[in-house]
Amino acid sequence: MVKKISKLPFKGTPEQEEQLKAVIAENCHDKSNVMVVMQKAQDIYGYLPIEVQLMIAEGMGVPLEKVYGVSTFYAQFALSPKGKYNISVCLGTACYVKGSGKVLDKLKEELGIDVGECTNDEKFSLEACRCVGACGLAPVLTVNEEVYGRLVEGDVKGILAKYAD
Repeated sequence: MVKKISKLPFKGTPEQEEQLKAVIAENCHDKSNVMVVMQKAQDIYGYLPIEVQLMIAEGMGVPLEKVYGVSTFYAQFALSPKGKYNISVCLGTACYVKGSGKVLDKLKEELGIDVGECTNDEKFSLEACRCVGACGLAPVLTVNEEVYGRLVEGDVKGILAKYAD
């Protein structure tokens, strides 16, 4: 799956930048630590926007292409922020056969975003995963740690309404 680059403006704080600079200073002596720095940067920011990748590349003395390549290769790295409510729809075999694709399409329609994106208000982000491990409840989605099963398209609005703050 291709990772989506965030359409939302970068909102890093001076405090976050100082934390990242300290991490880079601790690790810049060894270019092989670039992945460690990226992991810590994601802990600081919650994701790796291009602005953060550029700070890492410059601070570590490596090409931006290397940082970007690592961030897009490894599933642990996100290029878009996560919403307050991260929705993950299972597209594993059992869920897909029972209609999770239609549930995902309805979520995209209702939220106005695609997989890998976050709503403009940063309330919801949407992901697809391969297996939640709840095949007996197929199709399944999670909102943060809460599991919803035996879903149909018509359930989507009600689930989203539960998270209307």
